[in-house]
Amino acid sequence: MEAKQGMVVSTHPIASEIGLQILQKGGNAIDAAVAVNFALAVCHPAAGNIGGGGFLVYRTAKGKSYTLDYREKAPQKASRDMYLDSTGTVIPGKSFIGIFSAGVPGTVKGMVEMHRKFGRLAWADLVQPSIDLALNGVVLTEKEARGLNRNREDFVKENSGKSYLITLDGKEFVKGQLVKQEDLGQTLIRIAQDKNNGFYAGKTADLIVEEMRKQNGLISHEDLRKYKAVWRKPLISSYKNFRMIGMPPPSSGGIALAQLMKMVEPFPLATWGPKSDSTIQVMIEAERRVYADRALWLGDPDFVKVPVSGLMNADYLADRMKSLNFNQ
Repeated sequence: MEAKQGMVVSTHPIASEIGLQILQKGGNAIDAAVAVNFALAVCHPAAGNIGGGGFLVYRTAKGKSYTLDYREKAPQKASRDMYLDSTGTVIPGKSFIGIFSAGVPGTVKGMVEMHRKFGRLAWADLVQPSIDLALNGVVLTEKEARGLNRNREDFVKENSGKSYLITLDGKEFVKGQLVKQEDLGQTLIRIAQDKNNGFYAGKTADLIVEEMRKQNGLISHEDLRKYKAVWRKPLISSYKNFRMIGMPPPSSGGIALAQLMKMVEPFPLATWGPKSDSTIQVMIEAERRVYADRALWLGDPDFVKVPVSGLMNADYLADRMKSLNFNQ
């Protein structure tokens, strides 16, 4: 699809349409991004969310770049071995299902912060479409119905006594079915009215902490109150004549992309073609080295020193690829 003045791309058609409507009302890219994010919290619960976090990479029309870190953070009660049993063995599922898989959420503060710095339209007008969607219902796509059905057992297990995202009659969700989310709608109303205080304080915060208490979880009122979204310095790198803008740590993406492109730059990939064994081998070998560096060096810069310039150094990357052997 092509557009002359702007376009919106997301993983759900309803969310994309909401973003487009925001642009048509005079909103800018950040306004649309905020509205789309909250819409995805309703219509794409597998990834769109207000209980998680993310990153923003933003380039203005004048060419200035910004990156915002609003990823989830470990609660203060978290510990190094919290996902291990007494013998040091990983407890299956504990790190990605249930109360102990949740970090201190950053999404709402991220949306508020990017809107504070760059937004044009009124905050409540950006959240209202998602409120309407939650209270009036969203029509399931085939993909969303399949995802909800696939995770039904976990929803039941982790939400004792509640019916979140499961059918009351015990049947499976189907394409075209209308799903209403009253509690989520009320939470979004509080966010629309009070921004950060509608989530990190007051009733929503109390509900989060109470659920933590019931299940012996870790997130506290203090964790919620102290969370901050952080503007970080964008990573600027290059590939041939292209300038790339990447997210810095704690994201691994910006460094990984810069390393990958610089490692494969000397090779004639265009001549070889995308399906040639040489192209595939070069890309795989570059990826292996990048992920080895990722595991060894990358972390949260608030807690560890990440050698960003060294990892992106052209001589270092060329040296890493010297061990490439086309016969192996």
